[in-house]
Amino acid sequence: MTSVDALVTGLGCLCAAGGCLDAAMQTLYEGRRAPKPPRRIPLDLDKEYPVFEIESDLEAETREITGSGDFGGMRLDSDPSRTSRLALAAAVEACRDAGLDLEALRSLRVGVAMGTTVGCTLNNEPFYRAWRAGEKPGLEAVDRFLANNPALFLARVLGLDGPVATVANACSSGADAVGLAKSWIETGACEVAIAGGGDELSRVTCLGFISLMIASTQPCRPFDVRRDGLNLGEGAGAMILETTKTATKRRANARACVLGYACRADAHHPTAPHPDGKGLRRAIGQALAQARREAREIALVNAHGTSTPENDRVEGRVLADLLPPDTPVVSTKAYTGHTLGAAGAIEAVFAVRALEDGKVPATAGFENPDPDCAITPTSRVTKTGGDLALSNSLAFGGNNSVLLFGRA
Repeated sequence: MTSVDALVTGLGCLCAAGGCLDAAMQTLYEGRRAPKPPRRIPLDLDKEYPVFEIESDLEAETREITGSGDFGGMRLDSDPSRTSRLALAAAVEACRDAGLDLEALRSLRVGVAMGTTVGCTLNNEPFYRAWRAGEKPGLEAVDRFLANNPALFLARVLGLDGPVATVANACSSGADAVGLAKSWIETGACEVAIAGGGDELSRVTCLGFISLMIASTQPCRPFDVRRDGLNLGEGAGAMILETTKTATKRRANARACVLGYACRADAHHPTAPHPDGKGLRRAIGQALAQARREAREIALVNAHGTSTPENDRVEGRVLADLLPPDTPVVSTKAYTGHTLGAAGAIEAVFAVRALEDGKVPATAGFENPDPDCAITPTSRVTKTGGDLALSNSLAFGGNNSVLLFGRA
């Protein structure tokens, strides 16, 4: 490794599978999941659509993080949105995992790159309704939204002075944020980067996916022949990236290295992937070329695996064409739901942890292979060899982003 390698020294995650990474991984390895109709968001529909909603008290968790201890010096100068609270919880877990407290962070040049789809803005329906009705609602909802840009929020409350960017690139946003942070580390823009993504559930998002007829009334079944749609979810994932020089100086434990990142667009359809998966093929090839590695070396894949008919068919065929037939492929959305802008980050965190653990969870809900998908995902916890992990993130607009991680 050289001094410009982007080392992963910390991981954090909060989702319906667990309130921290260890809890989430235990859920995945045990094959447990329990999607339910949303409790915070009234959909008022004849049918019930299960989602993966976080049940913990995020306000209490935020108070605990900022109350005392290694992050007790933070000042929340605004009312944090649910998305901001999710991002903060994941980022603080990742920092602690990397051995970074508030004092250490402020002694370094630290950047923040966070992905999201729309943050909290779609939960401002009362404001929009009043405005469209000709009323003059107070601007508190707008002020709160502007104060809760996820990356700016983290940089502000943590007191950081490195580069800051919020990436909004649909469902690949979290992966793209990690890729952006990788470039910051490699070009010397910062010594350390907090990278990831966060998204909360909203009524507009839920109804939007239902209107697109790609949401299921049953728990999702990635790559299964009976799959009929996705379940939405919420959460956040974060990882700490830093230079080899900084990690060595801090005596930090490197958990992995971001060896490759690529983002290629199909330019085929507003929501559907290219039938031949052209963009995904090119993205995987580009990431491998960056790393100077070959597809046969990949030990595991965390697939985008939404459980929608077209996504799974296209992604499965691409993976079947590029990888050896015994490469373990899992879709962890079976445990988290589709967390939108957070998905790429959460799944990248899971991929690194699975690489460390040397095993991949089963793909919950998968029972019957679909020949049209051309792959058979994991149906049980599967041991892995090798030292490369691939994480795919496909998005509306024909975007295809992939991250390639190697053992440190």
